[in-house]
Amino acid sequence: MKYDLNLLPVFLALMEERSVTRAALRLGITQPALSNALNRLRDTLRDPLFIRERYGVKPTRLAEEIAPTVEAALAQLDALVLEHQAFDPAAAERLFTFAPNSYAELVLMPPLVSRLRDLAPGVRVRLTPFSTDVAETGVVSGDTAMVFGRLVDPPDNLVIQHLIDDGLACVLRADHPDAQATLTRATYERLKHVNVVPPGRLRVGLHQTLERQKLKREVAVSVTHFMAVPEMLAVTDYCATLPKLICRVLERDPRLKVLPAPVDLGTFPVEMGWHVRYRRDPAHRWLRTLMAELATELAAAQA
Repeated sequence: MKYDLNLLPVFLALMEERSVTRAALRLGITQPALSNALNRLRDTLRDPLFIRERYGVKPTRLAEEIAPTVEAALAQLDALVLEHQAFDPAAAERLFTFAPNSYAELVLMPPLVSRLRDLAPGVRVRLTPFSTDVAETGVVSGDTAMVFGRLVDPPDNLVIQHLIDDGLACVLRADHPDAQATLTRATYERLKHVNVVPPGRLRVGLHQTLERQKLKREVAVSVTHFMAVPEMLAVTDYCATLPKLICRVLERDPRLKVLPAPVDLGTFPVEMGWHVRYRRDPAHRWLRTLMAELATELAAAQA
């Protein structure tokens, strides 16, 4: 019996995207062309394979059963091809789109860009806004190479890798009357605070941590990005509770002083996510490895 192998990537794209529109975009074909391929696959397997629902398509029982076999077969074919391809960072010409939250944009992106300048000068980087709905970042469709931040309940077609854990410290104006060697609980609770509310779960985690420690905080002003904090602190007697790696950036500003938090506020994870389609892409794998190495260096530097 003859089989059209071109139908298998269509099947796998639909399994992973659960959307005809996104699967067609991923494969670079029109929706009618994808529907035609799906109909041929349905005729071959004598099963509907995917049933339309309000927000996409749902695989049938047969589709669920054969998906692991199809994925394994395509993976073996990909491996045969990719093992004969080499990624040369020094000679590569490629654009990567990332969606970092404001923390990752400030902490992770500068060292990454610096390392790319040295190792892969032809690789360009474009940043797109992070969102609590990762679909809006383009990473779910695969248009965005990676998303960085706190990724809670990611969709099935994203691979998540833990990069680093960071803690929290406090920042005040350098000549603040309370900028002593230590910051007591009483002083912390007496001060007014600058609160950062970027997209994502970081603000929720800090709020819950303060509640667990029964540590009160009077918020005087809320901002949407970490880089707004220095200017707020420089002209007030306010305090800000920020990730330690953000504090390391801000302490270069002579107007500011970093102090330990009055109690242990714990840590929070920073993660990297990417679409399953990039699992075996040599350039993408190289970049993921580089990103993990940079995160390890940052963690070691703050230990």
